[in-house]
Amino acid sequence: MFILLKKILKTSDNSHTIYVPNLNETYHSIYGAITESNHIFIKNGLLRKLDVNEISILEIGYGTGLNILLSYHESRGSNKNINYTAIEPFPLNLEILDKLNYLNFFEEKDLSKIFFNIHKSKFDVKYKLGDKFHLIKKKIKIENLNLSNKYDLVYFDLFAPRVQPNLWTVKIFKQIYDIMNFGSILVTYCSKGYVKRNLKECGFKIESCPGPPGKREITRAVK
Repeated sequence: MFILLKKILKTSDNSHTIYVPNLNETYHSIYGAITESNHIFIKNGLLRKLDVNEISILEIGYGTGLNILLSYHESRGSNKNINYTAIEPFPLNLEILDKLNYLNFFEEKDLSKIFFNIHKSKFDVKYKLGDKFHLIKKKIKIENLNLSNKYDLVYFDLFAPRVQPNLWTVKIFKQIYDIMNFGSILVTYCSKGYVKRNLKECGFKIESCPGPPGKREITRAVK
């Protein structure tokens, strides 16, 4: 049986990521986990959609739950209703999640409970993280994704194409395109040419945006 071993690493902004030696891959950039997630998914994703009263977010590969935590934190005080669907076929165990240091970067003490609830909430059950923030987690592979909801924002945060080439294809992107509203945004850290071409073939308008530290650019795709 092939087991994915995992190690916690400290990145350049001192926030943790997880390294998978078997794959030689990390969950976040070694140049700063929180810095990367804030730049890609919050600045170039969520903040582009806060002009509407209700936002439906789909995250493909939620991993450590960092993007959920940052989205919750950013949305507080915005008076926006957020419905967040998070997909992860291989959830991390609580033993490793308890060792991550993300909460050290926030002044709000109640976020400890929020981070705990993100990972303790049951799968396929809509959970109320905050007054206007609802989360539903699904333990499924993206290939088996079968959702009837339409989404305004997609965080595409899987392992790199080098590791999961079968998940960065026209077939997968078309599947996601079909469950997005007109004007919706898909944002990802990957800027490879063939990934952009695959997105464009599905009908997306491609925008190359400046990247976070250690990365020249990222990709934002608009339906």
